[in-house]
Amino acid sequence: QVQLVESGGGLVQPGGSLRLSCAASGSIVSINAMGWYRRAPGKQRELVARITSGGSTNYADSVKGRFTISRDNAKNTVYLQMNSLKPEDTAVYYCNADINGRYSRFDYWGQGTQVTVSS
Repeated sequence: QVQLVESGGGLVQPGGSLRLSCAASGSIVSINAMGWYRRAPGKQRELVARITSGGSTNYADSVKGRFTISRDNAKNTVYLQMNSLKPEDTAVYYCNADINGRYSRFDYWGQGTQVTVSS
């Protein structure tokens, strides 16, 4: 059984910062790409940032220059540093990991963590 546990969400004022963490545990052989998605009220889910096993990254245009994704392979953990937060960043943020198990490869999702940017 594989689990992704997220932490770090909360309420922050515009211009502030938050750091999200997501730790994978369970029957893991290796982890390929990891990423963060978000869903704002009334909107479709969108990719925020993604990082490959080799460290290559991709960002949504709306967060480029403000957010940084990173990973610690020894801890099976991915992070999202969010700076200069805007009200439009308000959403539930979901961690995603493409994981090689004992017999299969599968996408796993975290439970989601609420980020609210408001004055």
